[in-house]
Amino acid sequence: MPLATRVTRLLGIEHPIVQGGMMWVGRAELASAVSNAGGLGMLTALTQPTPDDLRREIERCRGMTDKPFGVNLTILPSVMPPPYAEYRRAIIDSGVRIVETAGHRPQEHVEDFKAHGITVIHKCTAVRHALSAERMGVDIISIDGFECAGHPGEDDIPGLILIPAAADKVKISMLASGGFADGRGLVAALTLGAEGINMGTRFCATVEAPIHDAIKQLIVSNDERATNLIFRRFHNTGRVAKTSVSDQVVEISARPDAVFEDIRPLVSGAKGRTALETGDLDAGLVWAGQVQGLIHDVPTCRQLIERIVGDAQNLIAERLTGFMMKGDA
Repeated sequence: MPLATRVTRLLGIEHPIVQGGMMWVGRAELASAVSNAGGLGMLTALTQPTPDDLRREIERCRGMTDKPFGVNLTILPSVMPPPYAEYRRAIIDSGVRIVETAGHRPQEHVEDFKAHGITVIHKCTAVRHALSAERMGVDIISIDGFECAGHPGEDDIPGLILIPAAADKVKISMLASGGFADGRGLVAALTLGAEGINMGTRFCATVEAPIHDAIKQLIVSNDERATNLIFRRFHNTGRVAKTSVSDQVVEISARPDAVFEDIRPLVSGAKGRTALETGDLDAGLVWAGQVQGLIHDVPTCRQLIERIVGDAQNLIAERLTGFMMKGDA
């Protein structure tokens, strides 16, 4: 019996599991594998160097799956921002039906996507941001707890609090994000008020993830303590895997007179891409969450999703139901 929720119905997917939109990782190989396994795969728009490259990647993904998949568009403040409107147009013109937005002031993008009948998921890290996105007209909130990889915001609220706090106030469908890797997490998310889960780090440690095996093995060997918080003093906190590079970033940032320019050479996206593609852990940052402590293997996406759903079903049918049974008189 599938786990059917508002999220599965809205997205037209079999299982309430969504792949996070990860820079350099959200390519057709991974997105199509997740979708073919019954979840929702997600391309990452800005992984592609130009809007035309994104168009080609969308078509390439369509050639690898006939199931629904989405595209992530993350809007971040920048001195020289990418042409977000052109990427948005590429997504719309390509006939994509599901988009995940994240980041800074997404309203114009959300309005355009909605005007073209696109289902919009918006990722956020605070209840107040979730309510703002709901008013904006998005269809699904992805609420991202402090455990997550990437940018967890500045409030430091972990999922066990953030998910039900959001569920108490948000009326539209909600995905739980940050710290999810197995069936226990899926059941917990459903119990806390979400209707599915969004996983990033867990999908990095899969056969189809288009990154070097050394990165996958790093994730498997790391435990839940093996992350660093960076950019905190610059009010743009990020959570990354603990490596020699992120240790340097933490050390330099702790200096009383430190400015962002002091760490810029270590944290560039291009160097992070090199690390992911070559497996050189000294090349750049590797973004990963505390959920590393729950990741112990590198399965295919199908094996992973089937295991998560199967374990969740067994937990609901056996362990949780067992607690409701009357004991012996």
